[in-house]
Formats: sequence, C-alpha cells, structure tokens
Amino acid sequence: MLEKRILLIVSGGIAAYKSLELIRLLKRQDIAVRAVMTGSAHEFVTPLSLGVLTEDQVYGDMFDLKEEREIGHIQLSREADLIVICPATANIIARMAGGIADDLATTILLATDKPVLAVPAMNVRMWGHTATQRNIARLGKDGVDVMQPDEGGMACGEYGPGRLPEPPDIAERICALLNAPFDPALAQARGPSAIPAGPLTAQPDFAPDAKRPLHGKRILVTAGPTREAIDPVRYIANRSSGRQGFAIAQAAAEAGADVTLIAGPVHLATPPGVIRIDVESAREMQDEVGRALPADVAIMVAAVSDWRAAESAGQKIKKDGSGDVPPLELTENPDILAGLAQHAKRPELLVGFAAETEKIVEHARAKLERKRCDWIVANDVSGDVMGGANNAVTLVTAEGHEAWEDAPKDVVARKLIARIGEKIGQSE
Repeated sequence: MLEKRILLIVSGGIAAYKSLELIRLLKRQDIAVRAVMTGSAHEFVTPLSLGVLTEDQVYGDMFDLKEEREIGHIQLSREADLIVICPATANIIARMAGGIADDLATTILLATDKPVLAVPAMNVRMWGHTATQRNIARLGKDGVDVMQPDEGGMACGEYGPGRLPEPPDIAERICALLNAPFDPALAQARGPSAIPAGPLTAQPDFAPDAKRPLHGKRILVTAGPTREAIDPVRYIANRSSGRQGFAIAQAAAEAGADVTLIAGPVHLATPPGVIRIDVESAREMQDEVGRALPADVAIMVAAVSDWRAAESAGQKIKKDGSGDVPPLELTENPDILAGLAQHAKRPELLVGFAAETEKIVEHARAKLERKRCDWIVANDVSGDVMGGANNAVTLVTAEGHEAWEDAPKDVVARKLIARIGEKIGQSE
C-alpha cells in the first residue's frame, strides 16, 4: 500500500521545535512528510533539521527559480494528501483568513484544493483576541480543520489556552483526516533522534500520551557560574557553562512543570516554556531564589563562587610599577543551598550539585549531610565537564548512591527529571 503524504508548513512560533518530533511520529506511522518553512520559522528550527528528518528538500523561497522550475508551489500542494500548518501562529492564521498570498507557504494554501489542518500555538491573549477568534471562525467556514490548542504554561510566563497540542495528539488527528490507522504504540516509541543538534535541543524522553509526570509542579533551577567583582573590569568566577542546568530546566518544562530558571552570566538560549531570571553575583542569586519560593522542587545546579572580594574597588586597580601585588582580601559568599534547606518555605525536594575533582562520593555524602538537602548530584569535573557536552554523575541520597554512565547533558537531565517525577509521585 502506498504511504500517505502530507505537506507540513512550519511557521515562526516558539513551538516550532515540536514540528521535529511530529515528523518523527508521522514517519513511524508510514506517512511521508515534505516541509515548507516561513521566513520567521528559521529563527526557531533549521532547514537542516527538517531535511534530515523528512529525508527531502525543505522549501521556503517563493522566488527561488530552481525550486519553481523543478517543483513549483502548485505541484507542492497537489502532491500532498493533506496540508498541515504546525505551529500555526496568529499571523499566518490571519493571512489565511484574509486570502493573502505573500510567501511560498500562503501561496500554497491559497492554491490548494487539498484538505488543510491548522494547529494553533500562540500567547493566551493572542488566542483569546476577538480578531483571532474571528479568523478561526472564518477558516472553519472555509473548510479548514483547526485543532484546539492545549492549556498550560507558556514561554512568556503566562498560563492558559494557546499551547501547541502534544505531537502524538497532532499525529492522531492527521491520521484520522487521512483515513489512515494510528498506532499509539508507535507514537510512544523512542529511538535515537536523527536531529543534528546539541544537548539542549534533543526531544523529551517521556511517554507523550501520558500525563506528564511534573504537571502542575513548581520547579526552581539555578544554573551557570556567578561573577564576584574585584573592580569594574575584573571578577572571580569559574568555568561553568550553565548547559547542565539549562538542560534540566528544559527537561522539567517538557515534563509539565512550571519552571523558574535563575541563571548566572551565560550565553545560552532560554528553554521553551521556562521563566528565566538573570543574575551576576551569589548575593543576587540568593535574593532571586528567595523571591522564587514557594516551589515543590529546587535543583541547585549553579556553580556559585565560594568567595568574593571583601571590598570591590570602585576604579580599575592599576599597577604602580613597584612590582608589589595589591592585597586581595576574600570573604565567604552566602551558602544558598544550606540556607534553602532551613528556609520556612523549604521545597519538598531539595537537590544540590557537587562539582568534585577527587573522592566524589565521599565528598558528596558529606555535603548532603552538611547542607541538609535531600539529594546530591555529584560530578567529576577534573576533565572537560565544565563547558563540555557530556557529564558522568553519581546520585547520592540518604539511602545510598548510584553512578550514571557518561552521557550528553540533556540525557542526564531527563533521567534526573524522571527520577524526580517518580519521587514526587510517591509523595502524593
């Protein structure tokens, strides 16, 4: 039997990354996918990622003569059994409703006689706006099938309807429109991803059609280093990249949690659905941690500087030609983890990290007792872990410890979040 074929139009919303997972699920259902990107979609996913997963050319430029000569916009629409816009932003929905054809995607939509499915994703206020609802009603009258968005937390920090439905739900709707069988077992299967991406872009490892294990939980994550000023141009810091903490924040959001990420000075994109607060020093981080409470879980990944200059110079410290080194008096920074353990709003589960270069488990166990937290995730940073892509950690609890094999930081993050989901579930 010939496989069904869809033309997937990816528009420029924060949920565009989920189109990659949707392609994987559809291919497991023997549905061929060809992709078209709007101009703004390039800000969220790459043609390379879509091309690797679809195993086909990715289209986007209406005025590329080579594309139009070899396979024009009319042919693109005719060769598909169904056209799917995912995510469908408020902008592309408005252009569809108005019959506007000003790029390849909207020209295809205006030229097609095939069924069309729009999967909206946008801010809750944009979804509820009169203009958007009017446009949705117009599309319905025009014969476009429109999925209802999910309700939940959003990248902007608001909560409500407007979230993109989960990829398995979208895949099931597509199969229904194609009169094709939908195998839920294939939708749950998770194999190695073909997406050529870094640790922060891998897809979630949770069963997608089950209730996400941290749904409704509030999770606080700290990440990255802190910088402690010596003078206006110099500071005390460390080599933490923040990647492990950011990966944990992303995994927690994918597991359904409302996540607040307090980040030291790093150059990383904010994970989708996460509220991010940037800080510089340990004292600033301590203040923001206090403001972020209450939380059900706190995961303190940040590599907070143990010391700071007792007095930060107001002007750049200059060499005076004498050869004498100016004195630098240090004072201890606040212990954020230990303070949180004794806080009146202490989280139900408090997880600390221990970056060690020797006696990993011994030092981690001592830290667990000293800081009075529930778990310590200890890692050996004697190699290139700080700034590297992989991590080998040992989870230390009151009951014992277990070593996890060296793995990409996003894999470590998802495993930790899965364990947290099990723990929180047991406590309910």
